[in-house]
Amino acid sequence: MRAKSPYLLLHAHNPVDWYPWGNEAFEKARKENKPIFLSIGYFTCHWCHVMEKESYSDPSVAAILNEYFVSIKVDREERPDIDRLYIAYVETTTGNAGWPLNVLLTPDRKPFFGGTYFPADQLKSLLQKAADAWSEQHDSITETAGRAAQQLIDIVSKQPPATGDLQTAVLDQAYRQIALTYDVANGGFGGAPKFPRPVTLCFLLRYYARSGQRDALDMTLNTLHAMERGGIRDQLGGGFHRYSTGATWLVPHFEKMLYDQAQLAIVYTEAYQITHDRFYAEATRNILDFSLREMQQTHGGFASAEDADSPIAPGSPENAEGAFYLWTNKEIENVLGKREAAVFAYAYGVEADGNVPAQQDVRGELNGKNVLYEAHSTEEAANKFGLTVEQTAEKLTAARRSLLEARARHPRPPLDDKIVTAWNGMMISAMAWASQALEEPRYLEAAQAAARFVETRLYDSKSGKLWRSYRAGGPSVDGFLDDYTDLISGLLDLYQAGFQVHWLTWAVSLQEKQDKLFGDANEGGYFEAVSSDTSLLSRTRQAYDGAEPSPNSTAAMNLLRLAQFTDRAEWRDKAYKTLSAFSARLQFDPEAVPGLASALDFRLAQTKQILIAGDPTAKDTRALLRQVNMRFLPNKILLLADGAAGQRQLARWLPFVAGAHRMKGGATAYVCEDYVCKLPTADPQVMARLLENRK
Repeated sequence: MRAKSPYLLLHAHNPVDWYPWGNEAFEKARKENKPIFLSIGYFTCHWCHVMEKESYSDPSVAAILNEYFVSIKVDREERPDIDRLYIAYVETTTGNAGWPLNVLLTPDRKPFFGGTYFPADQLKSLLQKAADAWSEQHDSITETAGRAAQQLIDIVSKQPPATGDLQTAVLDQAYRQIALTYDVANGGFGGAPKFPRPVTLCFLLRYYARSGQRDALDMTLNTLHAMERGGIRDQLGGGFHRYSTGATWLVPHFEKMLYDQAQLAIVYTEAYQITHDRFYAEATRNILDFSLREMQQTHGGFASAEDADSPIAPGSPENAEGAFYLWTNKEIENVLGKREAAVFAYAYGVEADGNVPAQQDVRGELNGKNVLYEAHSTEEAANKFGLTVEQTAEKLTAARRSLLEARARHPRPPLDDKIVTAWNGMMISAMAWASQALEEPRYLEAAQAAARFVETRLYDSKSGKLWRSYRAGGPSVDGFLDDYTDLISGLLDLYQAGFQVHWLTWAVSLQEKQDKLFGDANEGGYFEAVSSDTSLLSRTRQAYDGAEPSPNSTAAMNLLRLAQFTDRAEWRDKAYKTLSAFSARLQFDPEAVPGLASALDFRLAQTKQILIAGDPTAKDTRALLRQVNMRFLPNKILLLADGAAGQRQLARWLPFVAGAHRMKGGATAYVCEDYVCKLPTADPQVMARLLENRK
């Protein structure tokens, strides 16, 4: 297998004769009249590892696959278009789906059976039955697959017709639907498994800013607190695991995804802007410092994920999920000593026999182990052991440091080091947001380094196209819609953090290319892949906001923001058409599309244009910028009139910028709505009143 994907390379030694998705496999299936066995997963997926080890490494499974099927292996992170198409089929036919995703296809890629994890014996039985059915009921299967394919095309490419206008009542309905699923006891939304789903939290903060509805804020803050205290957060090294296996946040699936770190850092930053509580600032720093330490690669790009599984001991061939993160009580005592371990165990929920509930230990790998979480506050621990709060805080800080050093000697989880354009766009946003709100220049430097990496290694300046990912010295396949939307969003945030107009002009050109490659001229919105890939039954076009925001949601927001930066009516129209394309979903199931609801909030809001004339490195300019950055102002754009090339470029789009100048040589702020500006001011306190609409 000549692949760069770590996930595909993980299967290179299997006795299964794997093919990558492509004409060689399709032609072999057609010539030999064999069905295709399509297996989709990703490198840091725990159950993908289990199936690789127990099923695809089994010679008897391989024998059936090699004789009766053409087997194709796909990395869903490299080919999200293939994944979204066939996961929609499995969800429709079985009621749920996940990874590993395994689908049987006709040689022309039409599906006729699908599922997720299959143990080796079950997989062998299933494959043998499928091979027999293909031989004996070939015509019936192809007929059924043809009908399924047509239904699938309708599901993934069409939306219910638009119904009525989109007004603030839609936002109210979205809030009510989300609130109904709130877990009062544990924070978060819904039951087990429980995902952070940052896009929902971002909507709630916007809704609070719009409506003053305190419950929207409280649900978000309570969830952020519960996650930060829970086992879903790495209490020693920082960063968040992917999701919790139970209704509480105790036992996670242990992989760490770049897109989770980026989105959660943004939510914690926004919570800090609203509350000015340092808890949220520190939470943001913990996420971003982990990302810089463990995920940033040479030259500035960020790796995709850390694995859930790792060797159980140095030199051991045996892996287990969470092995790197879990502790026995004895191991903690060996590092800290019994007296210090007792304080730590009380604070972090360590139990002699382990704290993992049996029902959440599916494979029996976590028995006797402890997931670290904040079981008791520093104050409670101080009272328990007769210490002062300061003494207890010092002990716990020292204990965390010692355990982190001890953990560093354990075999690390493998890193999926491919650099995905979309997720790096998200991290650029996160670093840019945090650099402003927390006044941390190093985060801005990291965002700029990541942007330069993408521009030099994942962008073809001649064609104007993006690549999907970079690894082993080169890029992979052409970029998808989310690569454009997430990067554009990141560049808009990066401009507003460092005011290098180059990032804004690049965002404009990427939006123009996105419109050409992915735009749906008939119904509005965007397809998720280009039209030139004939290997796909259909291009997908959807708006569901899950672990990541839908690229159509991000596209709608980008268009609205870009329209503010450039005053291009065309992009306002495209934004409205994108919202309208999914209006039925917004009106009847808004809980499923909180990212799209956030874009609608932006559209319905009175957008502020905040223009500051000054030198961004000067003290007086920074004082004015601080008034903006310390506040949660979701529906605003921030511009800098630098008196040089940046201002001239902005003025080409927004003529009113040309007249902005410094008063008496000092930094000056212009607070505008719909490009109508209030009287300029050099006084930060006056600016604060203007931002809050106070007289």
